[in-house]
Amino acid sequence: MYDKELVLDILEQIIEAIVIVQERCTFAICQNDFMDTKEGQEKLDSICMKLIAIGESLKNIDKITDNKLLASYSLIEWKKIKGIRDFISHHYFDLDAEVIFGICKNKIGDLLMVLKQMKLDLEKMK
Repeated sequence: MYDKELVLDILEQIIEAIVIVQERCTFAICQNDFMDTKEGQEKLDSICMKLIAIGESLKNIDKITDNKLLASYSLIEWKKIKGIRDFISHHYFDLDAEVIFGICKNKIGDLLMVLKQMKLDLEKMK
């Protein structure tokens, strides 16, 4: 059995990071909003840093839970989320603002919902 308290702590950190990503992305109406100003580029950089942290933390949860916890929440494409972490980390200069904009506007809310449910489910198991 894995350390549920540790997983719950990591989940809380991920949830907090997602809320920050959502807040930082609210100004953007389109992907160009990330590229057209210095402030937009700074927001993009900070969002990317949070996405790296989220992906890395999800990898840690997978390791701690022997790849079982995330797999039981199949609504989310975990491999893609962990993959975006790798892409941002290793190919940052090839990054397309449209991809990050799409994640912020279309994917991050679903991820937040599932992670909150996961946290509730784990808390019930205590």
